Amino acid sequence: MKKNKMTRRGLIASLATLAGGSFFLRNADASGLTPRASEGPFYPRPSMRMPDIDNDLVKVMGLVEEAGGEVITLKGTITDRNGKPRPGVRIEIWQCDMNGKYLHPGDNRNVAYDQGFQGFGHDITGKDGSYSFRTIKPGKYPGRTPHIHVKVLDGDTELLTTQFYVAGEPANERDGLYRRMSEAQAKNVSMVYAETRDETEAIINVTV
Repeated sequence: MKKNKMTRRGLIASLATLAGGSFFLRNADASGLTPRASEGPFYPRPSMRMPDIDNDLVKVMGLVEEAGGEVITLKGTITDRNGKPRPGVRIEIWQCDMNGKYLHPGDNRNVAYDQGFQGFGHDITGKDGSYSFRTIKPGKYPGRTPHIHVKVLDGDTELLTTQFYVAGEPANERDGLYRRMSEAQAKNVSMVYAETRDETEAIINVTV
C-alpha cells in the first residue's frame, strides 16, 4: 500500500514538473526575444573577409560581375523587448554562396567559391532600428537546411547570435538546430519571400 502511495506522489510530482516546464516554454515564447543559435564554424574573422564588407553582398567592389544566385533584399528592425528601436547597433550576416561554399579557409571542400559573392556583410541600424541587406537566397550546405548566420553587436558587446531560415523549406524538419526551437521561435527567424515590383524581399524583425 505504501508503495502505491509513493507512486501516486511521484506521479503528481512529475505532472507538476511537466506543467512547470510548459509554463516556462510559453513564457519564453511570449517574451518575443529572437532565439539564439550556434555561431557555427565559419564565422569569418577580420583577416578572412573581403575588403568590401558593406550591406550589399551581391556586388563586390572592383568587380563587374555580380554574384550568382537568386537576389533578395533582407530587411527588418532591431528593437528591445519593449519594442523600443535599437539605433546604431551593428548587424552582421554571413552565408555560403550559391555553390554551398563559405568564405572561410575551414571550408576546404573541393568546391569553387563564387568570387562575385561577398560572403559577409554588415549594416548599422537607423534611428528607427531598421537594417537592410542585399544578398542571395541561402544555398544548401551539406548536412544543414538553407540558412543565414546573423550577429548583432552594440559596440564590442555581442547582443545576439542566431540563424535565419526559409519558411516552408522541407529540409527544416531534418535540421537539428531548427528542430530545437518551438513553433513560435522558428516563426520569428523564418524568412517569407515576397515578390514586389522590383525585387524579392524578406522581412525579419529582431528583438534583443
